[in-house]
Amino acid sequence: MTNEYSRLLTGNSQLGPYPMEKLRKVETPTTRITDSIERFDEREMAFARARRERSGSPPVAGSNIHGAPTSLSMTLMSALGMAANLSDTEHAAEKVNLPDSPEIMSRHIKSAAYFAGADVVGICELPQWAVYSHNMRGEPIECNHKYAICIVVDQGLETMEAADGNDWISASQSGRAYAMCGYIGGIVASYIRALGYPAKLHSIRGYEVIVPPLLLLSGIGELSRANIVLNPFLGLRYKASVVTTDLPLEPDKPVDFGLQDFCEKCMKCADLCPSRSIDKGEKKMINGYERWEFNSDTCMKYRFSNPKGVSCGKCIKVCPWNKVEGWTHNLVRWMIDHTPFMNGFFVKMDDLLGYGKPDYDKKWWLDP
Repeated sequence: MTNEYSRLLTGNSQLGPYPMEKLRKVETPTTRITDSIERFDEREMAFARARRERSGSPPVAGSNIHGAPTSLSMTLMSALGMAANLSDTEHAAEKVNLPDSPEIMSRHIKSAAYFAGADVVGICELPQWAVYSHNMRGEPIECNHKYAICIVVDQGLETMEAADGNDWISASQSGRAYAMCGYIGGIVASYIRALGYPAKLHSIRGYEVIVPPLLLLSGIGELSRANIVLNPFLGLRYKASVVTTDLPLEPDKPVDFGLQDFCEKCMKCADLCPSRSIDKGEKKMINGYERWEFNSDTCMKYRFSNPKGVSCGKCIKVCPWNKVEGWTHNLVRWMIDHTPFMNGFFVKMDDLLGYGKPDYDKKWWLDP
C-alpha cells in the first residue's frame, strides 16, 4: 500500500463537516425492517397522487411539485438540469487501475463527494425492495447495481432559523438542497464512470430508488416520528440524492443515537403540523416497516395549497434536533443517547428556550 492510500486510512477519520464516525454503529437499523416489503410503484408516491388529483391527468416527470413557487425556488430547481446532464453518459470501456481495498475506495469516493460540497455521505448495499417497481410513465424499473452512495446537503441553517417553516421560503430551501445534492451526485456518478464502473444518479429529476431506507442502511440517521430519516447534526433539514454503482465499496453500518425513545416522548412535529398528518400514536408495522403512521396524502395536499406560502417545512423547523453544532448541543445529543430518562426534560427546555420560533433578524428574502 502506498503512503498516499495509507494516509486515507490512518489519518483523521472524519471526512466531512460533522463527526459521523463518533455515532454508535449497529448491525441493523433501529427501525425494524422485515422481509415482507413489496416493491413500490413511483406513480403511487404522495407527490404523484397529489399532482394527479390536482391536474386530473397523469403526472409528467419534472413538472412543478410546489404549486406556485417563488422565482427563487424556480431558479434553484432549474439548476437541476445541470445535474441531469451529468447522469447519462456511458462508463469508460477500460477500468482504471485502482486499489483493491473496498475500504480505501469508499473513503476515496466520500472524500470526492465532500470536496464537491456534500454535508454527509453514507454507503450501503442496494436491496431490490428499495428500487421502485415502475417509474412515473409506468415503465418497469431495473436497477441491479450492488451499492448505493447517499449524498446529503443541508437546506441552510440560518435561513431555516429565520423562517417559521410554513412560509414562502420553504420551497426555495428545498430547491437549493435538491439542486446541490443532484449536482454533487452527478459529479460523483460521472467520476465513477470515468474509473470504468457503471454508476447512475438518482435525484429529484428522477429517482429509481426509494431514498429513506437507503439513508437508514447507510448510517445517515434514524427514522423519526415525522417519517423522515433524522440526522443528529442536521435534524430533518436536508435533501438527498443517491448514486448506485457496482464499484466495489465498503458499506457503512446503521446508527443508533437514541432517537426512537426521544421521538416516542416528543410530539412537537405532530402538535404543530399544519395538516395534522403526523400521528401521535405508537409504532405499527406498515409494508414491512415498524414506524409511526404518517398521512402523506394530507401532507401533500397542504403543501400544494398552502395559503401562507409555498410547500411546507414546519416539522423541520420545530424539530429539537434542528440545531447548530456546538458543545452545548453536542452535550445534549450525548445525553439523549446515554440518559433517555431525561428526554422529556429536554423537550420542555426546547420550548422554554424558544427554539422552533422564527428569528426575524436573520430574514433576508422578500415575500411575494
